Amino acid sequence: MIRYLARRLVVAVIVALLVLIALASFSRVLPGDAATVMLRERATPELVAQVRDQMGLDEPVPRQVGSFVLNAVQGDLGEDFFTRRPVTEIVVEALPHTIVLAIASMLLATLLAIPLGVLAATRPGSVLDRVLATTSIVAISIPSLVAGLGLLVIFGVRFELFPIIGTGSFSDPLDYLHHLALPSVALAMSWTGYLARLLRSSLVEELGATYVRAATAYGVRDRVIFFRYALKNAFIPTLAVVGFGVATLMGGALFVEVIFSRKGVGTALSYAISTRNYVVVQGLVAVVSVLFIFANLAVDLAYRFIDPRVRVEDAPDQ
Repeated sequence: MIRYLARRLVVAVIVALLVLIALASFSRVLPGDAATVMLRERATPELVAQVRDQMGLDEPVPRQVGSFVLNAVQGDLGEDFFTRRPVTEIVVEALPHTIVLAIASMLLATLLAIPLGVLAATRPGSVLDRVLATTSIVAISIPSLVAGLGLLVIFGVRFELFPIIGTGSFSDPLDYLHHLALPSVALAMSWTGYLARLLRSSLVEELGATYVRAATAYGVRDRVIFFRYALKNAFIPTLAVVGFGVATLMGGALFVEVIFSRKGVGTALSYAISTRNYVVVQGLVAVVSVLFIFANLAVDLAYRFIDPRVRVEDAPDQ
């Protein structure tokens, strides 16, 4: 187990370093001068030369990339060109709100998907199964951006049940949850449909397995077979997808945060892009990318503990 963990950790670190190198390289080899883009109408030759010198843009690209990666590993993502604030400070302020939104959305999607998937699996081919299948497909097809706008107009503007902008404060949990409601539902909608269909398929397969028929023949109660064995085994692949989904929702949360004007990585990234502040954009994208890599590592390790049938060390491709 220790060897497996060490191998996975080394691979994750290598991938994270490659992502940082690629990100730094792309931002420096793309057409256009970063200093000129940031200064825009103020871009005089003297001021452009001064900014390029301050940001180290006059150095060779390999040295710029190496400096960025080395500093990023040490927790230094650079400095906001306009406010002179460290990018790390901006990330620390924004990231917790994005993580909370992603986790809340996936938790809501899971809580809704379990009963829907169970109802559909216990009545395969019925009218209820077809209705739930249609509803799930519709939910999957609606982008979080569209869902967010719809919820904002209906429940925020029309009925005024929820705030349409802002984040609230961690010091006031009820107010924070009130602001979190609509964004989390917007993000959870498509995942609810996806997880419900996945659980339904897995559960139907488990209920038709040999061990279920054998347990029934031995007189084991249907309730015990369903909840202790079939549902537990069917939920394993769903749980693995849930872990991956939390990492994926980090990206989806960016758009929802902008719609609801929430504090978070999405809002910070949108503002940085609009002001052409590529240093902040680079730092935020780097953090989200590295978090995605290590979130997937955590899911991989958790899946190994959840399903004892998985023996990754013994697999020939490992």
